[in-house]
Amino acid sequence: MSFTVLTSTYSFMCLPVSSRLRSLCRLQRIQCHMMSSCVEPEVLLEKVGRVGVITMNRPKVLNALNLTMIRHIYPQLKKWEHDSETDIIIIKGAGEKAFCAGGDIRAVTEAGKVSGSLAQDFFREEYILNNAIGTCKKPYIALIDGITMGGGVGLSVHGRFRVATEKTLFAMPETAIGLFPDVGGGYFLPRLRGKLGLFLALTGFRLKGRDVQRAGVATHFVESKKIPDLEKELVDLKSPSADDVSRVLDSYQTQSSLDSEKPFVLDQHMSDIDRLFGSSSVEGIMQNLKADGSEFAKKHAEALSKMSPTSLKITYKQLQVGASLSLQDVLVMEYRLSQACMRGCDFYEGVRAVLVDRDQNPKWNPSTLEEVSDQSVDQCFSSLGDKDLAL
Repeated sequence: MSFTVLTSTYSFMCLPVSSRLRSLCRLQRIQCHMMSSCVEPEVLLEKVGRVGVITMNRPKVLNALNLTMIRHIYPQLKKWEHDSETDIIIIKGAGEKAFCAGGDIRAVTEAGKVSGSLAQDFFREEYILNNAIGTCKKPYIALIDGITMGGGVGLSVHGRFRVATEKTLFAMPETAIGLFPDVGGGYFLPRLRGKLGLFLALTGFRLKGRDVQRAGVATHFVESKKIPDLEKELVDLKSPSADDVSRVLDSYQTQSSLDSEKPFVLDQHMSDIDRLFGSSSVEGIMQNLKADGSEFAKKHAEALSKMSPTSLKITYKQLQVGASLSLQDVLVMEYRLSQACMRGCDFYEGVRAVLVDRDQNPKWNPSTLEEVSDQSVDQCFSSLGDKDLAL
């Protein structure tokens, strides 16, 4: 033992008992903060009255969804679904900024590079959870009060009720990182009006606030300051049906007049979106945009030119096929696509350029739409045999 340690120990023992206790408590708090076993849970699962409440609890990383969280949420969701003393399920995000900004993609890419099992486990278990939400027999209410992208959309959009606020920021930005709008994007996006879903899927266009509901992604819009009261009223409901929940949400929406006078951000462009994105191929869409000449068309032609050509073509077919499939069949298809992306190179390059080095300059391979063959796209949709997702 060093002289410094001996001196420190002697000094500590000379302190009054009350001071020693305070010091020990501080030390325990510091040690608890440093030790992973003492760190606050990444997801909180609470029973409030007859309501099951799921809170994503990683506010410092915008409640990014990881495999540990999925493995906590799924069994609890199934338990509450079949529990006679649980009436409804609420899911929300901790902090002021995000519901859930997406999946923990960096960890997945690191695993994929070394053929780690996380590259399969994460997508498989995430999609199983998405399906459980979509088939949940109890009223499921997602309070998407903040950033809601990618994996966060999967935790909300398939549920019966999705409540947006003025703080909600929705996007499916996957084509910018060499992926595709997964978590059931192939199911809900083609079911939005006209070609809106395809437009959102290819461009990663962001919807904010009330526009998330106007687009059909959210079912309700409630001002953020009213969310705590809304949550309390939901908790106080006695043996509520889905209609009872709907009436409460409708009431709070009626009380929320913020931005109600503003038109939908894409209102004046909806006919253009249907026309320009109505082509039978991504190349055709690009030709339409370039030929149109409007500022709107130029802006989105430029946006698409920065996306992974492979991702754009996969996404186009994903939505085309998904339009006539069940959610379960879409998730099976998307698991195949996820593993194709793990085998390719654009996903790793996209994550490097956007999330790691942040140079925003990915080198896609192939680098043009014309170089991405129909055959290579079709292969991404091929069965994985006994490794297919089973729901």
